[in-house]
Amino acid sequence: MAPPLLLASQSAIRQTLLARAGLDFAAVPARIDEEALRRALEAEGASPRDMADTLAEMKARKIADRRPEAVVIGCDQVLEFQGKAWAKPSDRQMAEAQLRQLRGETHKLHSAVVLYHEAQPVWRHLETVRLTMRSFSDVYLEAYLSRAWPSVADSVGGYKIEEEGLRLFDRIDGDHYAILGLPLLPLLTYLGGRGFIAA
Repeated sequence: MAPPLLLASQSAIRQTLLARAGLDFAAVPARIDEEALRRALEAEGASPRDMADTLAEMKARKIADRRPEAVVIGCDQVLEFQGKAWAKPSDRQMAEAQLRQLRGETHKLHSAVVLYHEAQPVWRHLETVRLTMRSFSDVYLEAYLSRAWPSVADSVGGYKIEEEGLRLFDRIDGDHYAILGLPLLPLLTYLGGRGFIAA
């Protein structure tokens, strides 16, 4: 019998992706002090990629310590621009400032997933996507945020490509699911190969 599958996240889009893929799982949010961890990692000189991986692992471990019999999926995503990791916008003004900085430029999204089973890390994967924003006008930016806020408040960079945010871009190089915050195909391949889901 396959062990229970737990998603250590409150993310609605990650839950939707797993549900649409036909997985039987429960979402159990991992309550960690993400901002404090980010600050500590930055102080240690961790790269944005390493930050995504570490935060994903911390979330999985938090749940796995309480539910060692489960397969726990921990995820995190970090936006990197000019070598720096960005946080989610705290308000509409911050979202506007972020989008102005990203306009006409290329940034990266690092999406990490770490699996725990029997309270131990058993698999990890990190996918990086490069996204180039077009040079949209100030008029469009204002109108976009009027429509998109506060939906994009929980999205680093102030956009969701599954919504109107797609119109902000000229080019996207990489996996669509990784942009949404969960490298789904490698995850499903691993789960199936281990017998954690039907394959």
